[in-house]
Amino acid sequence: MPVLARTWAFAAVAWLSLGLSACAPAAESEPQAVDTTAASVELVADDYVILYSGREEILVQPLIDIFTEETGITVDIRYAGTSELAAQLFEEGDQSPAGVFLSQDAGALGALSDAGLFVSLPAEITDRVDANFSSTDSSWVGVTGRARVIVYDSETVAAEDLPQSVDEIVGPQWSGKVAIAPGNASFQSFVTAYRVLLGNSAADQWVSGLVVNDPQIYEKNGAILEAVNDGIVPLGLINHYYWYRLATERGVENMRAQLHFTPAGDPASIVNVTGAAVLLSQQGDADAFRLVEFLVSDRAQQYFVDETFEYPLVPGIDAPEGLPALSSLQVANLDLSDLRSLAETQLLLQKYGLIL
Repeated sequence: MPVLARTWAFAAVAWLSLGLSACAPAAESEPQAVDTTAASVELVADDYVILYSGREEILVQPLIDIFTEETGITVDIRYAGTSELAAQLFEEGDQSPAGVFLSQDAGALGALSDAGLFVSLPAEITDRVDANFSSTDSSWVGVTGRARVIVYDSETVAAEDLPQSVDEIVGPQWSGKVAIAPGNASFQSFVTAYRVLLGNSAADQWVSGLVVNDPQIYEKNGAILEAVNDGIVPLGLINHYYWYRLATERGVENMRAQLHFTPAGDPASIVNVTGAAVLLSQQGDADAFRLVEFLVSDRAQQYFVDETFEYPLVPGIDAPEGLPALSSLQVANLDLSDLRSLAETQLLLQKYGLIL
């Protein structure tokens, strides 16, 4: 069994402690309301913006280079994990130098929004994206969609034997045969969605059953996919686009690993989003708003389709070939803003030893 990857835990614990303290009400007085609308301050452009990116440099930098070429705006980027950057933003508070936060998932965005660290985005940005994939208060906007999937070894697992729900994964027939990445933000958002949809008690039982079932632990989605493709483990829980990237490199015909989408409404196939927000500390930075606006432009959305194989969230841009329609994967009663309760999920995973 692979060694449990726990080097991530420092950032997670920092986020948890900082996030809970940042969101807690003051002991002696009620917090004062803050006007976070973009129109509340005069916007100033200086052709420079700082971006905190929870997405990998290999995915983001080429697109940012296009933005700089088109606008003349220099983007100073700090790349790190979404959890690590969220912890830093909680610590920096309203003194953060960051103008834009690009997150790997909605959970981090929701937690930071609850802490009042984002400024509301104007309608010309938020209206470009389906309201189901952005915050209800315009504090952040979805950039791309990422479906959770079950990846399986097609040489050892027959299609008719695949789990039809996430609950089947904790059945005895899959003991020792399922790979997960519990320290990864996307896995934690999936568990958060399970909690939101089915309740804390059901989520506790599921995580407990998963641990009893001896899951194979990996650090990242990509490592899980490689393990399944190499025949090391029969099943894994990942995001869909990892398969498309590997298939592009090696050829679809050479892929032993295949994707399985569970029926609509099941948490195993929820669609989470990457998303962007402008920090309240830089609410007067016109360049920050231009960067977020660019991320939901047709040019950027097509880039994500072609280069990262993610779902575009702007109408009129076709999804990567072969993917099921985005609408067919939506969970009707899941508000992505509810994924902000990530701290509770981290406590649950800590309870059963999946993260420190």
